[in-house]
Amino acid sequence: MTLYAPPMTAIEFVHVDAALIAINKPAGLLSVPGRGEDKADCAAARVQAEYPDALTVHRLDMATSGLLLFARGKAMQRALSGLFERGEIAKRYIADVWGEPAPSVGEINLPLVTDWPRRPLQKIDWDIGKPSVTRYETLASSGHTSRLHLTPLTGRSHQLRVHLAEIGNPILGDEFYAHPEALAARPRLALHAASLRFVHPGTGDDLALDSPCPF
Repeated sequence: MTLYAPPMTAIEFVHVDAALIAINKPAGLLSVPGRGEDKADCAAARVQAEYPDALTVHRLDMATSGLLLFARGKAMQRALSGLFERGEIAKRYIADVWGEPAPSVGEINLPLVTDWPRRPLQKIDWDIGKPSVTRYETLASSGHTSRLHLTPLTGRSHQLRVHLAEIGNPILGDEFYAHPEALAARPRLALHAASLRFVHPGTGDDLALDSPCPF
């Protein structure tokens, strides 16, 4: 399956102030540069073209769209990174998945580790896996698919994708973890980082950032 690749267009800025920047990353765009000249185009490079002091704080999978934060300067990078590490940034995703989760609201607690022979894939490992917790809520179901709110309480690589696949509800369009029917159901990964809530480290005010789901 060929991932959707966005053209070289301007980034959509959701929030900009003296301390931080939030953008809406399109699906198919890397968060940071990869190896090789063909992977130089990324969200970080596009943001830094507008704001040279922007520094990476976290990442989204290339196939995932939605809210991505950048810090303006080293001090704010440390502050925002600390919020992520302490779980003080509330994240919410929207995903369309195969089937209907049972129960309709629940928590997935499955430890994850890199599947080294098949990296970047991740896998469940009860011996050496790192604790990984995802809460989900079913918003709607129709036919063979459902729309969910996902709240990751930890931030492991591919966490949402592996957790949903493991309980039998893979995210539609997921080239890594979906079965053929779920993969073919969408032209892109149906996963979107829709909401971020946290206390602004610079002002002390509550900051609420939202991005409409594009699918």
